[in-house]
Amino acid sequence: MTVKRSRGERAGLTREKVLDAALALVDQEGPGALSMRRLGAELGVEAMTLYHYVPNKDALLDGLVERVIAEAGRSVAEARGGEDGTTPWQDALSGYARSLRAALLLHPGTLPLVSSRPAATPGTLTAVERGLEILRGADFPLGQALHAFNSLTLFVVAHAASEVDTAPVNEGGGTGSTDFLAGLDPEELPLLVEAANTGAGTDDEERFTFGLTALISGFAAARGQ
Repeated sequence: MTVKRSRGERAGLTREKVLDAALALVDQEGPGALSMRRLGAELGVEAMTLYHYVPNKDALLDGLVERVIAEAGRSVAEARGGEDGTTPWQDALSGYARSLRAALLLHPGTLPLVSSRPAATPGTLTAVERGLEILRGADFPLGQALHAFNSLTLFVVAHAASEVDTAPVNEGGGTGSTDFLAGLDPEELPLLVEAANTGAGTDDEERFTFGLTALISGFAAARGQ
């Protein structure tokens, strides 16, 4: 007996391929350009065909968040080195934060989605669960473990969003240009003028590392209190 395949199956579609195409579209044109009709056109199928792989647009958007979080979540899931069988929790959180920042900067169109949609898919929830396991293993109470993981994620998302928003400024000009700092009165604002002239405190990577280190150190100090 011949099994009749759907058009999506004939096109070789899977949920992963649908999400990959949606991610590419969002990367190129932003989340506002994403619709089931437009995505179907990109994949060469009718929009209705996509509902075999994602039940609705909300599920599609959740899937995009999952793709980005999963890239960072893998670093947490693989945090199993060390002499005692586990990577130090500080290194595990740092690796997660750096991986998440890299994924967000690679896919900046997903930033509005990641910042506004809760972890709602098995992939995103698994990443959170792995992070909580590491923190619970480091003697963080469950509530503090969740606070720490969520605080860290919010810091990374906000920092990445700031980097993306100010990129045109850093590349020279724009409405948010910081050129005006050079004209400040050095007698009234000597420290800001010095920073403007020397570039102190303006490097994104340095600021991210400083904030990340401070957060993790603070988690350690507050643990169990």
